[in-house]
Amino acid sequence: MTSIDSITLEVDDPAEAGDFYATAFDPSDRIRVRASEAPTTGFRGFTLSLVVSQPADVDAFFDAAVGAGATTLKPAAKSLWGYGGVVQAPDGTIWQFASSSKKDTGPATRKIDEIVLLLGVADMAASKRFYVEHGLTVGKSFGSKYVEFATGSSAVKLALYKRKNLAKVAGVSPDGTGSHRLAIGGDAGPFTDPDGYAWL
Repeated sequence: MTSIDSITLEVDDPAEAGDFYATAFDPSDRIRVRASEAPTTGFRGFTLSLVVSQPADVDAFFDAAVGAGATTLKPAAKSLWGYGGVVQAPDGTIWQFASSSKKDTGPATRKIDEIVLLLGVADMAASKRFYVEHGLTVGKSFGSKYVEFATGSSAVKLALYKRKNLAKVAGVSPDGTGSHRLAIGGDAGPFTDPDGYAWL
């Protein structure tokens, strides 16, 4: 089964970005940073989500990220599907913190249950077909709106979302140009998908 071992974020200042992530939520070696001067503006087309077990954990990660310099895009709050919030890291990466639970079962643990990479795509059918042809297996699919791949015990889970809808979830304009500033490390690559996301 195809898996993702790590996500590399391309940033202006790797030392500064590394300090931010270590302070905000210490995602170990699943999130890496490297220097890049590739031009990019606006929405980069993807988000990363930390999925946790309860609202207290969402708040702990959200507050730590903001305290370390992230910008609030959507304050943490209850919704139909659970509890969550969205921030933008100083390097420009958009992070969602989410729990399907609306009630706490204990004190905050700051334990990350899953890291999910959501790629915003222009043509869901074409992108889904591309990834299936590259060895990924569809786990869940909701027509032309959302596809989640079965990545087993992968360090990072992968899902596709319509770019415009993903930007709305993130609380930003869908407009953006230039580099995604993202490299996906896994056993399916190397290749570049139809929307320009690069696999190592």
